Amino acid sequence: MLPDKPGVYLMKDDKGRIIYVGKAVNLKNRVRSYFQSSRNHSPKVLALVARIADLEYIITASEIEALILECNLIKKHRPKYNISLRDDKTYPYIKITNEDYPRVYATRKVQKDGARYFGPYTSAGAVHETLRLLKSLFPLRSCRNLDAKRPCLEHHIKRCLAPCTGNVDKAAYGEMIKAVSLLLEGRSDAVVKNLKRRMAEAAEKLEFEQAARLRDQLAAVEKVIEKQNIVTGSGDQDAIGLARSAAGTCAQVFFIRSGKMVGRDHFMLAGGEHETDEDILAAFVKQYYSQAAFIPREILLPFELAEQHLLAEWLSSVKGGRVQVETPKRGTKKDLVNMAAGNAATVLEEQAARLEADTDKTAGAAAELGRHLGLPAAPERIECFDISHIQGSETVASMVVFEGGQPNKNEYRRYKLKTVEGKPDDFKSMQEVVGRRYRDALGKGPVPDLIIIDGGKGQLNAALPVIRAAGLIEVPVVGLAKEFEHIFREGISEPLILPRHSQALYLVQRIRDEAHRFAITYHRKLRSKRNMVSVLDHIPGIGSKRRKALWDHFGSLAKIKAAEVEELAAVPGMTTPAAEAVYTFFRTQTL
Repeated sequence: MLPDKPGVYLMKDDKGRIIYVGKAVNLKNRVRSYFQSSRNHSPKVLALVARIADLEYIITASEIEALILECNLIKKHRPKYNISLRDDKTYPYIKITNEDYPRVYATRKVQKDGARYFGPYTSAGAVHETLRLLKSLFPLRSCRNLDAKRPCLEHHIKRCLAPCTGNVDKAAYGEMIKAVSLLLEGRSDAVVKNLKRRMAEAAEKLEFEQAARLRDQLAAVEKVIEKQNIVTGSGDQDAIGLARSAAGTCAQVFFIRSGKMVGRDHFMLAGGEHETDEDILAAFVKQYYSQAAFIPREILLPFELAEQHLLAEWLSSVKGGRVQVETPKRGTKKDLVNMAAGNAATVLEEQAARLEADTDKTAGAAAELGRHLGLPAAPERIECFDISHIQGSETVASMVVFEGGQPNKNEYRRYKLKTVEGKPDDFKSMQEVVGRRYRDALGKGPVPDLIIIDGGKGQLNAALPVIRAAGLIEVPVVGLAKEFEHIFREGISEPLILPRHSQALYLVQRIRDEAHRFAITYHRKLRSKRNMVSVLDHIPGIGSKRRKALWDHFGSLAKIKAAEVEELAAVPGMTTPAAEAVYTFFRTQTL
């Protein structure tokens, strides 16, 4: 029996996995609503209820405690049926370390280590651009070393104060870090005021070199401020906009600090297809501000939320000061929210265009290729073969697979050819590899819709009898000439020339290049192994079994050369005398 108290409920499936986390003012009434008449339930709730096998609940002292616990549990378990920030765990942050002379750098891990984190940012490029700006404004330490005898090049080119030498005043460096923090919070006016004060103090003390350095920093900061547009009278605000389309759901946040627009970020939301706009916005606000490094005094929303006052109370407790959550009806604040929503809609339009372009490059390109080849349907599975060797040595072949116009690397295969070793013959090599691939292929695994032989008419004529003999009578087989991507078809003497700049041509080029890359990679690996074996042939007591054991254990000749006697002796099949022989051989060679 559920209690009539506030709390959090966790719904689990038959495997014990948490699939939904929710909060309630009255646990009994809220949970009961899921199992009452299903006529008013959304498809998502119906699917959720059908999968509930167990229920767990946690009673809290108040609704705000339930809200905090709900945020933490969603972040920890990422339940399937909760709305969530897409891939929020991989968003980059800017970190100011908790050291005597802090470093500032990008990270994707937020730890409880006393450091300050700014973010999350959706663009890694924006993070690195911000770091480049900070580096140009302030001579920050970037290395880990704090105990050096002399400064490095960064100090000589005036990009670091060299705290590693112990000649930098900790308080002065701390002032610089304080300015960095203010800039990252968007408080550029406070930075300017602080720099002017410190520059005047340095000039009064006749520390003209320090005053000149502060003057340059001040000029750089003021140049940055000039690029920021004043949008409101004053104060720190976040304006949130929401947009939905077939491409997904996007939330856009505008950051206004001290009345100036200092940046923006967009976030894609997953799992809200059947949710109301209010539910999606509430879920975003909870998840975003539960991990945000800075909470402004005012948050502007595009429409009213049922738990708006509760969110304001929660955010105020997190910030340690009053936070207002408002829904502006008119004026500049309303314009800001509308602008954020417009930008969110633009992001979705761009995403839809990218998806359409990706489709054109993959499935669309395969369909276009099928039309040019006269196939009855688009080739879903394409297999391509390539041969690689150097004057007949270490002859290998590769088979790459594209499905729906995209590479399926799990289906790739590579072959070490046996019939032509030492005698370069691409025709016989192609016959061997297609024979090994398609022998007994019918009824044992997927059959391709199109086979591409990298080479041209000669390789095509060599491979065709083998493929047909294997029972693949109806599968189209084409040869791809080494130059110009001319396509040779069975029974047609003239090559097919695909239109320049067509997606079909680009797809054929990608398939050919991928087959070539895969074959070359395998060929190089075998050649490296052969070269290592030829060197080990000169060491007494090292036969074929020990050579293989050394290769399997170390993987490269360089690692064998660098190994100590104890490491060599630990390899299965090796003895101490054999290990000493290998060790001595390479040390003698080095000398």
